[in-house]
Amino acid sequence: MLDKTIKYYEVIMKREKGTPLLEYLLPEGYRYVMYSPGDELSWAEIETSVGEFNKVEDALEYYSKKYLPYIDELKRRCLFVENSKGKKIATLTAWWSYTDKRRDPWLQWFSVMPEHQNKSIGKALVYECMKLLIEIEGDHDVYLPTQTWSYKAINIYRKQGFKIIPEKGLGGFKNENYELAIELLKDYMR
Repeated sequence: MLDKTIKYYEVIMKREKGTPLLEYLLPEGYRYVMYSPGDELSWAEIETSVGEFNKVEDALEYYSKKYLPYIDELKRRCLFVENSKGKKIATLTAWWSYTDKRRDPWLQWFSVMPEHQNKSIGKALVYECMKLLIEIEGDHDVYLPTQTWSYKAINIYRKQGFKIIPEKGLGGFKNENYELAIELLKDYMR
């Protein structure tokens, strides 16, 4: 869940190539599955459940514009976690973004439904998606966009070697309040 009780600042994080990954395994009863057509509704439900969107319809509209034009890439880059009943309960996407003409690997839209949080699913999902991204793109610097409201996710990213960076404009993200974000997050980072 996003913690919207604190001030919102955009945050950009970077994992430098060659940084070792810490292995985390999914708890028993969960498994990884890749996107298949129709899973956009599950993605929208997951993202709405954590407060990234107010309505499932808004999340679906976003997903349709951002990802569905690249359906073949989605099938190999959009990772879900399913519970033992086959319900998708978490997601993370191994994508890319451009900074001017430079194309970089990015992790995007990491979410775990609230009732499945605090079970190490998020740690395992970040680990698995990073392995996937390295397999697809090679071991390069990897970026991700997040926000201060997601300080729990920031702590997970930090365990995998991501650091908050001050650079502005990467992948189209402004990142204009680096110092304010760092000051706020120092009380939330473990």
